[in-house]
Amino acid sequence: MVMLHLSQYLRKKKFNVSHQAHAEVSCHNSSVAQQLTPILNSVSLGASHMTEYSAATRINWLNTVFLLFTPILALAGVILHWSLLSAPGLTEFLVFIAFYFACGLSITVGYHRLFSHRSHEASWPLVLFYAIFGAGAFQNSIIEWCSDHRNHHKSTDTENDPYSAAKGFWYSHMGWVMIEEENFQNDFSNVKDLQSSKIIMWQHRNIFLIGAISGIILPALIGFLIGGFATGVGCLVWGGLVRTVFVHHGTFLINSAAHIWGTQPYSEENSSRDSFWLAFLTFGEGYHNFHHTFQADYRNGHKWYHVDPSKWWITSFNFLGLKSNLKSTPKHSIEAAKIDIKSKKAFSKLESRNIDTEEFQSQIDEHKSSMRSSLYEIHKLKRELKNCVASSKKAVKDKIIELKKNYAELKAELKAVFKEMNRQYKTFARVV
Repeated sequence: MVMLHLSQYLRKKKFNVSHQAHAEVSCHNSSVAQQLTPILNSVSLGASHMTEYSAATRINWLNTVFLLFTPILALAGVILHWSLLSAPGLTEFLVFIAFYFACGLSITVGYHRLFSHRSHEASWPLVLFYAIFGAGAFQNSIIEWCSDHRNHHKSTDTENDPYSAAKGFWYSHMGWVMIEEENFQNDFSNVKDLQSSKIIMWQHRNIFLIGAISGIILPALIGFLIGGFATGVGCLVWGGLVRTVFVHHGTFLINSAAHIWGTQPYSEENSSRDSFWLAFLTFGEGYHNFHHTFQADYRNGHKWYHVDPSKWWITSFNFLGLKSNLKSTPKHSIEAAKIDIKSKKAFSKLESRNIDTEEFQSQIDEHKSSMRSSLYEIHKLKRELKNCVASSKKAVKDKIIELKKNYAELKAELKAVFKEMNRQYKTFARVV
């Protein structure tokens, strides 16, 4: 029950850390603050530097105890249940999977893509589902979570970013939840649109009770009804404690690892990265560079083969009529962003060798413009095709085929331009 009481106060607040801040920490927190702060300052994986901050800081004891001891309780629960009662069986496994997906998708689809970014609309049964099982993820209310996340996108990698990766891996992963500014107050002014929802406000007011029931009591009850006491305890351990740890750190990895390791095929304006392997662990959130570049898109993995369970979940319920108004970025905008990044890197290499890039610039600009026009026309004709009479459909389809062929040719020509740029770079390097 201690964990349940702590979860009520699982807060996500920005904080400032400095070597000088120890003197400003209250006496009863000073010893721990002196131990934690150097650790947080010293670990800066993926950060070019660690910025110093002078604001007073304090340990958030509730968050710290919850985050550090939940894995310990989970491990102890697994050992004790296995040794004293029974080995986990099929019921425990299925309950773990069910609650892992229910709580995890409530965060990625509900908290993130629906409520934070308004990338689609959902009917009230789904909103209620996300509110109930999002609370069971023990990542605070929709209001609190979305407020922090919108601040993150508004001020990515800056001092005002609640979980800036520029301050180090452990800071952005979980440290920011454990230490906070003493005078920080979230006024929720950036989530006024969410406050009009009765379901969201109901969850915000009752986050502790809802989380305790959906995240701990419910899996234990299901296990008890199916297999009795031993199975109930097993489902509490696996569906409650272990699942909470997995969902926590899956979410945390997006704040930390997805801003450190991976590629930047769409934008270099911030530290966000695309990571194929991370997408497997985070319901598709690993395509994070795409997300930061096109925030309103309901997809993170925009290609059909991208591993993005959240995207598949959204499209499935859209087919059933429980979701609508799915926002997606036009292909021509995505391709233009990719060309811009690729050309930027290529120009940088050539300029480092003092190779003239003016001719290449004009070629790339011309091809990019033509490719965007072709993709835009294809998109427009596909929409028109749905309303065409039977006699006109063949002509429209033929036009689409022609445009696709033209696009493929332009893409091949652009590829040849980049190949020539790379050849000149390598040739100059050999000469030098």
